[in-house]
Amino acid sequence: MSIENLIKMANQIGQYFASEPDREQAVRGVRQHLKSFWTPAMLRDLKAWLEQHPDGDLHLLVQAALLEETAKA
Repeated sequence: MSIENLIKMANQIGQYFASEPDREQAVRGVRQHLKSFWTPAMLRDLKAWLEQHPDGDLHLLVQAALLEETAKA
């Protein structure tokens, strides 16, 4: 899958969880969704892209979820 599609889907997930008033819970929701429904390859590709483009156009909740997941690994 192209990185453009991964970013688009990730941003849609982030936008969905943005309505959650508790930011920590929103980040957990994004992280759980990615863990439950994305393949390891999709996550690996998105994480690699984020490392190379830290100022890229990726929803802040998704960035936080990916960074927390990386920190736990």
